[in-house]
Amino acid sequence: MTGLAALCMVLPGRVTFGDKELRWPTLAEVFSTSPNLSQGEEINTVESPAMQAPSLEERAGGEVVPSAMQTPVSIPKVPVDSVTDSRVFLAAFYASLAESSERVVRVLHYGDSQIEEDRMTQQLREALQARYGGSGVGLMPLAQTIPSRTVKQQLHMNGRMIQPAQGPRRYIVYGSKRDQRSDGLYGVMGQVAVMNDSMVTGSESLMAVCTPQDNRNRYTDWRIFADSTIHYSTAGDTVYLSGRGAVYGLSQQSDTGVIVDNIPMRGCLGIVFTKIDSAQLASFYRQENVRLIIMQFGGNAIPSNRNPGTIQAIVKGLRDQVQYLKTCAPEADILFIGPSDMLTQENGEWITYPMVPYMDRLLQKMAADEQIAYFSLYRWMGGSGSMARWQETGLAGSDGVHFTRSGARKAGKAVAEWIIEGIKN
Repeated sequence: MTGLAALCMVLPGRVTFGDKELRWPTLAEVFSTSPNLSQGEEINTVESPAMQAPSLEERAGGEVVPSAMQTPVSIPKVPVDSVTDSRVFLAAFYASLAESSERVVRVLHYGDSQIEEDRMTQQLREALQARYGGSGVGLMPLAQTIPSRTVKQQLHMNGRMIQPAQGPRRYIVYGSKRDQRSDGLYGVMGQVAVMNDSMVTGSESLMAVCTPQDNRNRYTDWRIFADSTIHYSTAGDTVYLSGRGAVYGLSQQSDTGVIVDNIPMRGCLGIVFTKIDSAQLASFYRQENVRLIIMQFGGNAIPSNRNPGTIQAIVKGLRDQVQYLKTCAPEADILFIGPSDMLTQENGEWITYPMVPYMDRLLQKMAADEQIAYFSLYRWMGGSGSMARWQETGLAGSDGVHFTRSGARKAGKAVAEWIIEGIKN
């Protein structure tokens, strides 16, 4: 420590060797008296986005946000309505819940990797089903590449269990070009498995075993969404499928109550719905009585962008998706959930990505303009730097981007409570 202190006193905070640069904290930074959140201190959150703490942009007057490297990022002001409770745009969904004792009321939760494993969606499903009835985890793909915490899936072909990549060919709307199809027939989940032995030998006859991990609220019905060329039967948690054609999804559900589907799209910006056939989407939304569509996107744009113009273009693309889904599901309300706080490391310190608060405000304005509900994860968490405090208490991962399972559970519960509280307002 003495040697390092001497080094800091003799040399500046950085030394250049050719095209390389070595940096270290100055003595002033090492002995900074800035307060830190202790392990046992409670993280401050707010109950409603209308009451949330000022964002990094607001603290900087909406003009310039300095990074840890003192590189100013110019951020335009974004005038938003912070008074109106956006849950007024969920009125039709709230009214539809009165029908849940007679028919299914369906909620679809689309999102990026933050909602994988059903980590956040599960909290909303449990809250709504406890109040309005219903059972089952809802939709799942035939071949699940990302394990879920609520249902365990196994795919069997030719008498043995296989990995998803060994089974039917999968087309994914948010995947690489080689995994996409030109006709837009991806189904409501944005992915489809094609049972056809010209692609994979034996894939015209499959067995899918889907075992719920929580037996407290088991499903009562199976729904299979597939081409008419696919024949199927069910026995307990097992589905037997045969034929050549497309399987768009399996669903474990009840015939009344609320069904909440988890549809994660890893690495996706959310600008993909316009690639899915509108007639196919409209048919599912209408027949399955979809009354709420949740979109949770934006975070994947943050790490690679520090240009406000790029963020503006992405938000415009998301606005196009909202408008498209409105035409496909005119009976459904839409809730957009913005990105959480996200951290990047500069000079050995974790700081909030400069574009997080800017995107959050742009998304809030977009939602207000489109008359859809908006929930700001960023401001609910506490604004700039809040992800670091979540890390300290085990609620966020070491990457400074993703929640841990306990963090996702906390965030999902907050969204669920916010939605349900709106019913009383």
